[in-house]
Amino acid sequence: MTEPHEDGVPEGLTGPEQAMWRAFRIGRTCDLTEGIAERDDPFGPHPWGEQRCVSAEVVQRLLLDGPQARPGRVAALKLRGARITGVLNLAGGTIGPYVELNGCRFDGEVVVPESRFGTLRLVECAIPRLEAARLHTEGDLHLPRCRVRRGIRLTDAQIGTDLLINQIQVWPDRQGRAIAADGMVVAQDLQAELIETYGELSLRGAQIGVSLSLRGSVLRGAQQRRALNAPQLTVERSLYLNAAWVYEGSGNVTGTPPYGTAPSQDARRKPVECHGGVRLDDGRFGDAVDLHHARFVLNGARREEVSLRRIVTPELRFNGERPEEGRVVLNGAKVVTLIDLSTSWPGPGG
Repeated sequence: MTEPHEDGVPEGLTGPEQAMWRAFRIGRTCDLTEGIAERDDPFGPHPWGEQRCVSAEVVQRLLLDGPQARPGRVAALKLRGARITGVLNLAGGTIGPYVELNGCRFDGEVVVPESRFGTLRLVECAIPRLEAARLHTEGDLHLPRCRVRRGIRLTDAQIGTDLLINQIQVWPDRQGRAIAADGMVVAQDLQAELIETYGELSLRGAQIGVSLSLRGSVLRGAQQRRALNAPQLTVERSLYLNAAWVYEGSGNVTGTPPYGTAPSQDARRKPVECHGGVRLDDGRFGDAVDLHHARFVLNGARREEVSLRRIVTPELRFNGERPEEGRVVLNGAKVVTLIDLSTSWPGPGG
């Protein structure tokens, strides 16, 4: 049923923007998809015309100074299959409504430094860059399956519950960093399984309240940077830098089989890969550092290494593949239990 004009929709909005405005007031998803998979793919070649475009300025207006919810409803921005034109700039703002954008394309950067959200979910979106230094969320920050072309900045961000970036693909910024999250605090889990980075993942001084999982991910250094640079990282439970079970028949869902059971026949083990140096110096880990089935591809000429200097952990599982080049360094480490294989360590001099 068509909403009457007196419902509060401002003058001058396009059709998709009017639909988004009305959906916002009742917390309903504004779905601008066409129902054809190849045309709705946010990463595909098909252009999205005016019938799918909403202005970043209108989105900003909704989130920062939007209309009241209709009686008995909760206002929320839920968009599917939209193209957001312009730069979405919410820097320093306080955003009360729930925000979920699914399968969207952004023409410009998403700029949210020093802003405050309840929960922010960008799922399977194409984003030029995410600038989110000192972002604060009361709930989750979800970025699964997104593709970000010029890096993510989460320096000193405060995530109230979980940070979920599974299956994200991120290319580097001008300094060679794909994800810059130095000093970030995550109250619960950081799930980064099956991610692909084409620049450094930097977590210097980050604090994770429960566990950090990089199962099955592929981390690549760029511009002479490390694949993973995380000195002084604190993880209250475990760091999982190990293999993931990938279930091909269910859309590449990763998981761990229940204890005592074997993986199903459609599952395969995908090792974590680090193409470049790994630095975990001075890290503190409450339960374990798990490098089971890890694959380190190091450049000996550049003196790349897996550096575990002065780490403190009750358990270190070092039973991955032997690096063909480079070194593994454990100077000053405090490890209560070491679970390893002789074939996992580098050869003489490494």
